[in-house]
Amino acid sequence: MTASSLELKAPAKLNLFLHVVGQRSDGMHLLESVFVLIDLCDDIVLELDPSGEITRTGDVVGDVEKDLCVRAARALQQASGTTLGCRILVKKRIPAGAGMGGGSSDCASTLMGLNKLWGLNWPRKKLMPIGESLGADVPFFLFGQNAFAQGTGGILRPMAVPSAWAAIVMPSQPTATALIFQHPALTRDTKSLKISSLSQQLSNQWPEPIGRNDLQPVAVRINPEIGKALQTLGSGARMTGSGSAVFALFDSEKNAAEALGSVTYPMRGYVAKILQEHPSVDCLAS
Repeated sequence: MTASSLELKAPAKLNLFLHVVGQRSDGMHLLESVFVLIDLCDDIVLELDPSGEITRTGDVVGDVEKDLCVRAARALQQASGTTLGCRILVKKRIPAGAGMGGGSSDCASTLMGLNKLWGLNWPRKKLMPIGESLGADVPFFLFGQNAFAQGTGGILRPMAVPSAWAAIVMPSQPTATALIFQHPALTRDTKSLKISSLSQQLSNQWPEPIGRNDLQPVAVRINPEIGKALQTLGSGARMTGSGSAVFALFDSEKNAAEALGSVTYPMRGYVAKILQEHPSVDCLAS
């Protein structure tokens, strides 16, 4: 790409576990999770527009002004005071409604890319408030590495995660996140984890499952296809985020691919490797 354009990777994420440990007075749920980046990525192409206009090209679902990448660009433009604009193209590979953070990752990569394209050279901590205003998962992608997340997702600590491969199954139907969090059967009082204990479990048991996804039982009730996807991958499978995708971890690409052997249409299968670092972190100032 030239100096007037950038192409960036926007990686998906998996939640190794997701515990609901409480609920605030305003109704927001308090979570604990380990987020990991994987090499299933969308591609973001940013082209400089000296006119100051911000436009989204290619296929766009719904209102363009509600698109997270457009909102990210406008928020950064306003916060920085730049007179520059951009054209944004997103090449989607991460399935929508999967609980893999596709929209949030696109948003974060747009912020990181424009930080470089517009010559702002802001450090990560200066972009974080913008990310937090755009979505709960955006700060993780700006954080740039695998992390233990607490609260509503904005309290992040680096977490060393060994290499592994994921077999991922996406049901044909997504599940509305709001329905899961509003469900009376949702567990809301899981005991908080100790970081030291979690780190030890990751090193000793990997890639065996750790903890659980508290959203999963409710999601399966709402969307039985999630249950079928879990059965496809066997006892080590679990849902990521609020679904609908499920995954299991393996020690090799071959074993992960073999686990998808019984996946049939309309379900979709993916093999992905855990990343140790976000592929676009070089767009941030130190």
